[in-house]
Amino acid sequence: VLLTLKWYNFLYTFCSLNIWLLGSGSIMVVHNEFTTAGKEPGLKIWRIEHMDLKPVPKNLYGNFYTGDAYLLLYTTSLPSYNIHMWLGEECSQDESGACAILCTQLDNYLGGYPVQYREVQCNESLTFQGYFKSGIKYQKGGIASGFRHVVTNDANVKYVLHVKGRRTIRATEVEFSWASFNQGDCFIIDLGKDIYQWHGKQCNMFEKTQALNMSRKIRDGERNGRATVHVVEEGEEPQALGPKTAISPPIPDSDTVETANKNKAALYMISDASGSMKTACVAQSNPFKQEMLIPEECFILDNGVDNNVFVWKGPKANEAERKAAMTAAQEFIKEKNYSNKTQIQVLPAGGETTLFKQFFKNWMDKDQTKGPTKPFTIGRIAHVQQIPFDASTLHSNHAMAAQHKMVDDGSGKIQIWRVEEGARVPVEPASYGQFYGGDCYIILYTYKQGSREQHIIYTWQGLKCTQDELAASAFLTVQLDDSMGGEPVQVRVTQGQEPPHLMSLFKKKPMIVHLGGTSRTGGQTKAGSTRLYHIRSSTTHATRAVEVGRASSQSLNSNDVFVLKTPNSLFVWRGIGASEEEVATSKHVVTFLGGSPVDVVEGKEPATFWTALGGKKEYQSSKSLQKMIKAPRLFGCSNKTGRLVVEEVPGDFGQVDLATDDVMLLDVGDQIFLWVGSQANEVEKTGAPKIAKEYVDTDPSGRSGIPITTIKQGAEPPIFTGWFHAWDVCMWEKSPLENI
Repeated sequence: VLLTLKWYNFLYTFCSLNIWLLGSGSIMVVHNEFTTAGKEPGLKIWRIEHMDLKPVPKNLYGNFYTGDAYLLLYTTSLPSYNIHMWLGEECSQDESGACAILCTQLDNYLGGYPVQYREVQCNESLTFQGYFKSGIKYQKGGIASGFRHVVTNDANVKYVLHVKGRRTIRATEVEFSWASFNQGDCFIIDLGKDIYQWHGKQCNMFEKTQALNMSRKIRDGERNGRATVHVVEEGEEPQALGPKTAISPPIPDSDTVETANKNKAALYMISDASGSMKTACVAQSNPFKQEMLIPEECFILDNGVDNNVFVWKGPKANEAERKAAMTAAQEFIKEKNYSNKTQIQVLPAGGETTLFKQFFKNWMDKDQTKGPTKPFTIGRIAHVQQIPFDASTLHSNHAMAAQHKMVDDGSGKIQIWRVEEGARVPVEPASYGQFYGGDCYIILYTYKQGSREQHIIYTWQGLKCTQDELAASAFLTVQLDDSMGGEPVQVRVTQGQEPPHLMSLFKKKPMIVHLGGTSRTGGQTKAGSTRLYHIRSSTTHATRAVEVGRASSQSLNSNDVFVLKTPNSLFVWRGIGASEEEVATSKHVVTFLGGSPVDVVEGKEPATFWTALGGKKEYQSSKSLQKMIKAPRLFGCSNKTGRLVVEEVPGDFGQVDLATDDVMLLDVGDQIFLWVGSQANEVEKTGAPKIAKEYVDTDPSGRSGIPITTIKQGAEPPIFTGWFHAWDVCMWEKSPLENI
């Protein structure tokens, strides 16, 4: 009977396949789901169900079941591709096998160009983590076990999530009992219509803020805004949660870091000359020479002592070796008796990640092009190149290209309303793209996915809007969602944290964010006499102009464009490293502000320009900005668990990622910054500089002797703030939790 069922499942899956006869005479099997794969930029996720692929609804992205396997494809606009095979801890062998086969199919369909990752629950790569900035959620169950899966708007749920993580939020389902709780962490009790976020008495502010992001994600994604989030402190539990028993003390993390294992690697050649895959050692220790990677062969780089194994596919290697790359890596892990949580990366030539390249001395990339903060391209493989470094865990982190959920290119239909006196008031299409800090807006975006219309509702909330407007915006969003049958995906956006997709909706116009005021007739606040707008393009080439809080020359940045408006003059200042997209955006800002602009090039400013900014002062003009092709990286140093640990912030980072109770480490290539939060403890303050020094001294790329600058919260110089878009000097006047 079992054999019959397996054959039935196989035949069912076979019916979902297309079989293509290639010009070479070989046959390529393509699943129906793959026929549209890679056609549009953004993330696609499938779950393995009965040996077949089923797409996951976008509003449930980031939710994973421990008994399931998933396949993910991330496509950039170039295009380039990342394929991730994610395996839950309780995933069956059949499902993991099916996922591996489908992963190979997808790689073949995309011409062998993707970088492939094998991800294991709780041990995901930073690239994977970067797709889910609001957190990753693990729930019990799976297809094979017959357990339930998430149903949108399901009010009959009842479970507890244990929330951990300061840079990447991981919420894991635990037993529905007070025995699961402890005083050092945050927990989410999901009862459908009510979501309770419980804080242990020893939780800190940053952890509470991160957990609240997860609670809001559940409310907005799984309930479409139809649930209420309640924040509960230990000792103040409502009756709805039942009688409370004694709460356990904080549980320290059990992870240990063995520094001696970092950067230990060996290089093996893969061969099928004998009829079966064999490996032969090429070099027993790193650093390796790039010339060792022969184009006609495939290689395994073994960093298994640090839970990493890489397969490099030579461009001229035979087809059997290239197709069997992932399988060869899995067999290699078994032979070496490595942990089943070992991460695997399969890399085509030209698609090498920074984590891989760090093991080679003086790695050289082909056809590298230069430009400020711009990626370079090799064939159809694109990267944002970054400096590899190490202190404890740092070198083993994969350098991140920006990862964005771009559902399309923003060319769909858009409608915008302003929240006014508890109602939705249409905004004039001529002013689409302009947002005022004293307002809340509701944006309905409609686009086609295949033959079906899809909808996203963005709720944009200004930092200076009233509490009544905040409440009304949430209510009106749910009302609009209800009127559309509950189908739209809801995204709540706080001023200054706009996602790239929202920024791309205004066709050829940029997004302009005004500091305060309102777009209502006779606005509630008067604009300042001197106004400064900071223009910067994102990694998706969408640009945003943000009004700076204080018009000062210290806000300038050599890498960007600024528009300065005074009662008597209008200047457009272009930094040496500014892009053409940013210059084009300045014209829209000038049109809005009115007047005849004076174009100013950095280094040739007239005296009147400096006078308008209160005098010439130091600003971010680092030479690394002008020639940089390597993206900066941000790390947090924390001893919350009782030992000092360092974690990289995944995805694009911003000022909001600077944890006030930690020491943060910012690497910009030719300089290291240590930012000391106002609530950081003495262990973090004294330990972080030692980590920074070790981190530079052990960098495989050979950096040494570069300056390490320590900066305290509230006294940040322009050379630091310039790495953050539209730095807000008022951000910490209220706690991050209060702001949310």
